[in-house]
Amino acid sequence: MSSYHSPLTTDRLPPAAGPYSGRFAPSPTGPLHFGSLVTALGGFLQARRAGGTWSLRIDDIDPARDSKAAADIIPRQLEALGLGWDGPIVYQSARTARHREVAEQLLAQGLAFRCACTRRQLSAAPAGADGPIYPGTCRRRARAGKTRHAIRVRVEPGVVGIGDPVQGEIACDVAAVLGDFVIRRADGPVAYQLAAALDDVDEGYTEVVRGADLLYSTLRQVYLHRLLGLISPAYLHLPIAVNAKGEKLSKQTHAPPLDSARPGPQLVAALDFLAQQPPAELGTYAPADILAWAVVHWQPGRLRGISRRPAAAV
Repeated sequence: MSSYHSPLTTDRLPPAAGPYSGRFAPSPTGPLHFGSLVTALGGFLQARRAGGTWSLRIDDIDPARDSKAAADIIPRQLEALGLGWDGPIVYQSARTARHREVAEQLLAQGLAFRCACTRRQLSAAPAGADGPIYPGTCRRRARAGKTRHAIRVRVEPGVVGIGDPVQGEIACDVAAVLGDFVIRRADGPVAYQLAAALDDVDEGYTEVVRGADLLYSTLRQVYLHRLLGLISPAYLHLPIAVNAKGEKLSKQTHAPPLDSARPGPQLVAALDFLAQQPPAELGTYAPADILAWAVVHWQPGRLRGISRRPAAAV
């Protein structure tokens, strides 16, 4: 595999060029769980330590999986934890026209192509770092015919890389390791990679804090930024929380939702997961006091090189 990871030799705070702006962007497929809290808290602390803004964006672009109930409960869960955001909530679905316009632009420029391959056909493709590598079946077709088709980016050889203060230097040849990827699905919705790549730049975020499970998504999105002539934000990838079986906490792995009646212990457990060494008695404090302590003591460099950690029991 042509990807590589090498530790950075220095810690860093968020970029100093311009005011800091970050975001938390959950998909509303269910209530927040401990893994969600880790990501939200890490992003909140990065923003507050830098004296910047922290926004809440609901990434509701998948009608088949999104839930209005989840979209309603997520802000209430954050409020119970004291994780207040700046400005109005942003709903990604409101930007669908922009997403589709850019997908069609890339298609018209020959930088993307129509793909009518089925999941069954793709299941035989060679395995890559983050799923099957597209074998190029539809790359040279003028059109995909009358069948339903996705739109894929035509990924050309070349190394894409980022510097991450937690995970180190991350780089790979996207064509060789990940392959041509979908930016609009065959059933209609624009795919996450394109929507996130556009919105993170259009909304002016200077740094994106997310889980380490999205490292390869980040490289895809940086590739899209290059195609579109956009300047990528900085990135910080926190360790992902896993259960006793080593599975990422998620709705699919039955991660329990956060208990809004117990914000203190949950915040302290997340700080401990993030290697911030909170004092035991901090869990008895109000969320605002816990977060005030956490902002002052926030040191993401303590997590350097860690991509997965067992979730705390709270």
